[in-house]
Formats: sequence, C-alpha cells, structure tokens
Amino acid sequence: MKYRWILSTVSDENVVENLARTINVPETIAKILVGRGIQTFETAREFFRPNLADLHNPFFMHDMEKAVERGVTAVQTREKVAIYGDYDVDGTNSAAMLYLFFKELGANVDYYIPDRFTEGYGISRLGIDRLAEGGISLIITIDCGITAVEQVQYAAERGIDVIICDHHEAGDEIPPAYAVLDPIKPGCNYPFKSLSGCGVGFKMMQGIAGRLGTPDIVWSYLDFVAIAAAADIVPLTGENRLLVTHGLRKLNDSPRPGIRGLLECAGMNSRTLNTSQIVFGIAPRINAAGRMGEANRAVKMLIEDDEIQAFRQAQELETANRERKSIDEETFMEAEQMAQQLLAENEYRFLVIHNGSWHAGVIGIVASRLVERFYLPTVLLTTVDGVAKGSARSIPGFDIYSALKKCEKHIEQFGGHKYAAGLSVLEENIPTLREALNGYAVQQIDSEMLTPELRIDAEIELEEISPRFFKLIKQFAPFGPGNTRPLFMTRNAEIIGYPRMVGKDHLKFRVRHNNTDTGYIEAIGFGMGSRIGELKAGKNVDLAFNIEENEYRGTITKQLRIHDFRSTDDNLKVFTTTVMDSIDETADAALDSPIIVDKASGTIHIPEPVVPNAEEFPKENTIVSHRIETEEFDGRTQ
Repeated sequence: MKYRWILSTVSDENVVENLARTINVPETIAKILVGRGIQTFETAREFFRPNLADLHNPFFMHDMEKAVERGVTAVQTREKVAIYGDYDVDGTNSAAMLYLFFKELGANVDYYIPDRFTEGYGISRLGIDRLAEGGISLIITIDCGITAVEQVQYAAERGIDVIICDHHEAGDEIPPAYAVLDPIKPGCNYPFKSLSGCGVGFKMMQGIAGRLGTPDIVWSYLDFVAIAAAADIVPLTGENRLLVTHGLRKLNDSPRPGIRGLLECAGMNSRTLNTSQIVFGIAPRINAAGRMGEANRAVKMLIEDDEIQAFRQAQELETANRERKSIDEETFMEAEQMAQQLLAENEYRFLVIHNGSWHAGVIGIVASRLVERFYLPTVLLTTVDGVAKGSARSIPGFDIYSALKKCEKHIEQFGGHKYAAGLSVLEENIPTLREALNGYAVQQIDSEMLTPELRIDAEIELEEISPRFFKLIKQFAPFGPGNTRPLFMTRNAEIIGYPRMVGKDHLKFRVRHNNTDTGYIEAIGFGMGSRIGELKAGKNVDLAFNIEENEYRGTITKQLRIHDFRSTDDNLKVFTTTVMDSIDETADAALDSPIIVDKASGTIHIPEPVVPNAEEFPKENTIVSHRIETEEFDGRTQ
C-alpha cells in the first residue's frame, strides 16, 4: 500500500531554536518536541522525567468522595464486595488489580467477569442475580457500566450498591449508581480525560489507600495500569505517560508470576518489556481467554502467586491464543475473498460482510485486518442466536458511529465511538444496511481519504543518526497514540548492494547518503517483499522510516524500519501540515497517530526500546537560565 507523506512543519522556527538551545539537543529533536506540544524546559522535564508526584488529585474526579467513602466502609465492615470487569484486557487486568488491592486491605472481595457469548458486554442481569445469591452488597464495575442504567437499577432492587469505574462515553442518562467515576462523563472536571478503565480504578485506589493512611501501597499495582493503557490503545500523553513509565519499570523489575509465565510462553525477555510487546505479546494472550472461552481464566492467572500454577495457567492462554490465531486466519481469508467479490461488483466505500458460521470471538480482529487490507470502513458480522452480530471498524477521518446512527433504522442495537463499534442486525436487513452505509460513505469519503497518510515528524540526512541522536530518540518512550515513535523521511538515499528477502515477506537492504565511503545503515521493510523489484543496487530512493535497534546473535545495531519508499526519480510529492505554537492536547488529537495500522493486528504498531534513564537530558552544567535540580530519573516512587 502506498501512502500520502505529510511532513510536519512549525509555525515559528524561533520556538524550535530556543528549545534546542535551552535543553541542549539537536534542532531536529527540538522540532519533534515542539510538534508534540513541548516548548519549554519545564514541559520537556515533565516529558523526559515523569514524576509520580505530578499525578492529579483523585478527588478532582466527580463522585470520588462518595466512591472512597463507600469503599472504605466496605473494607472496615468486611461486607461482601464484587469486582465486575469486562472480558477484554483492560477489564480482566483491572479486575485482577482491584481484587488484589482490596485483598491487601483485608476486604471480603471476589470478582466476576461476564461470558462474552451468553451475557455479552457490560453488566448483565444474570451476573447481578448470581452475585446477589452470593450475598454481595457492593459491586464495583471496572471498564464497563456507564450505559447500564437498567442493570444498575435492577441491582438496587436486589439490595446491591454499585460504584462504576469506566472511561467510555455515557448515554443520554447516567446510571443511578452509588457513585459514577468516569473522567469524560458530563459534569466531571477531572483534568485528564484519556485514562483507561484501569486508570480510573487506580485513581479510586489512590483515594481509598490515602483515606486509610496507607497511600504508598498503590504503587505496586502500576504494572496493571501499564498493561491496560498499552493494550487499550489510550493516548500515552499526560497522566497516562506518567503511569505507564513507572508501570513498565515495575513490569521489568519484578513481573508477577502470571506475566512472567506469559512472557516465557511467548519467548519474550521480561527485562526489556515495552508497550509494543504488551500490545502484541501480552494483550492477545490475555484476550484469548475471553475470545475462546472464559475470561475468568485471565484473572486467575494474573492474581496467582504460585509460579508453577501461574505458568500452567499461562500455557492454557497460550494454547487458546494459538487456536484464536488459527480461526482468525481462516476467517480473514474467507472474509477477504468475500470483500473482493463485493468490490468487483460495485465500487463500495463501505464493506458489510456476513457469514453466520464465523466464530464471534475473532470478528473484531478480522474487521480490523480488513480495514488494513482494503482501507475502507468495514462491518463484519456473524450469527448468534438467530441475530447477526459483529464489529465495525473505520479509517481516519470517517466517524463510524455517526454512520451507524444515520442508518439505525436498519440496526437492532449498536454502540461505540467514531473509530470502532459493535452492532446487531436482523439477517434480512443486511443487504439494505450495506446499501445505506455505502450511500452515506459515498457522501462523506472523498478519494483523498482513501489514501492512508504517513505523518512525518522531520526530514533528516542519514548522517544525522549519531549514537547521541538515537539515544535521545529512545528517551521519547513509552510510545503509543499521541506519542508515537518519531517518523522520519530522507531523500536521495543510495541503495548499496542487492536488496534481499528475509523471513516470509520482508525486504532488507542497505542505504547511504552522498556517495560517501563512510558506511551504510541497514533497512528493513516488514511485509514489503513483493516490492523487491522496485529496488536495485545503486538506485536512489526516498524513505519514510523509524530508527530502531536490531539485536541478532548478541550484536545490537541501528536499523531503519521502512514504512514506505519511492524512487527519487518519481519526484516524490510531500504534503505539509503546520504545527501551531500552542497545542491543545486532547484525546481526539492524540488518537491521530502518525503511523497507520500495521500488519495483522488491527492496532497501531510502534516498535520501541524499554523506557531508558534520561541520561541524555541536559545535565546541570548545561542549564544557565534555570535554577532546577536535574537529578537522574531512576523510576523510583517520588
């Protein structure tokens, strides 16, 4: 797939020059920082050295006082409490975190995860009945509940109080819960709006632990917050960056038995864990529990403190994930063929594909892969209990929730946001829904939107990639939406030697600049094997790439990870976008990642190193205009 290259520029070069001088970094690094809203010494310090002391007061969140008061009472009176989590990574991971936290406080606590296939998403009446029969008097939801108006009312009728911890959009009515914690609900003035569900639960833990006089016990749970934030693809800016930075340190220094088991099964090094490895290594295995059976299995593994038992449970999830991948691949191949047939019949701008025999647990993943393959908004459906149910996924710039809303007369139920949604449709309405959605998409999607973009941070010469430059780039980690690994472009790079295929479908070659004999740098393009004919020894190319480390047989070298390339002879057209001097760091802006979905994951792929110490951030003797202590950031609790 070819891309439109969008090069970021700044409106005032003086801002870049001043920042480069103030913090003693190359102007290219300063330009990237300014492009991310970092323009002063103080904001740079906060970015490179996230400090737990800078976390927002949890009581800034609406209803936090009520939630903390109720939670403290439940702990002190040892009433029966249930943690009610969603069946995805954010939900199961959060349920494990809250369960262990309340256990540590001496509470009488249990957890409940609904069955994806029999109960569906969120709080169910069946779940409430089961908990009521067990004598539960307080339910704390995590990563769900904000739209469960009827279910919360039903819980009250059964004599159960409910505290909701969620981060999704509220409906027209807020549930009548004892307390509702959601940073984006109407009337909540919490300063940071992009927490994961686990992040919201962590803020409640901060409040409860502080009220009980044990505030420091919460720091040992930051590993859960890091996993949830990375897996749920929330913006890694602001408070999330702070939480994930410290959570990664906890994961690398002392991973829990279950996580260590997953890492061993996946063949991953627990000492160099980063957000990309969470997204592609840990998260799919935890998710496999709910996709292929009972999500409770994931919680059991995460709370297990026995190494042998935890490893056995991790092996079960590894087996489930392998089964999921097999079904995923088979479903994708069938759906891809059906999509090709539809596109041969009509120039659809919205794909709606249905097969009643597909496994419901992989529909969302395959829908994401289809968007990646065809770059069209997509609805993928299977049949469950006589009704077509499935997932919707979109492309940047097209609000899929609004599209479903516009066509809701053809839909039984739907919910979600502008990039992803879930829905159910009567099978006989699928053809009319397909035509209605396509008609709406034709009006909304122009030809330019159908060409994916690569948003490039800076144009550089290959000679600029010095050891210090690369060390500074590594310190931008942890990477994710809102803080993607910097993407560069270079023009007129010469190919040295003959490009070759490696692995199944990867392209490897060497490049240098300016016909010098000073050496070359390795480049790799994953999934680009089919383009090998476009590269020839001695030919000049323009490249869009990240800079990364490659470890092979114990040797670590720098390499370019290619996202796209063009022959220099093609006169590459590069569009520009201007970064204003003042950046409004909102969740929506943060989701506009410069790197398009990559490979078969359905999520943004950002390879990265582990969070390093900020040793290249300016030392004390390089600052002449600021009286600020610049001790090394070592990741310890501040």
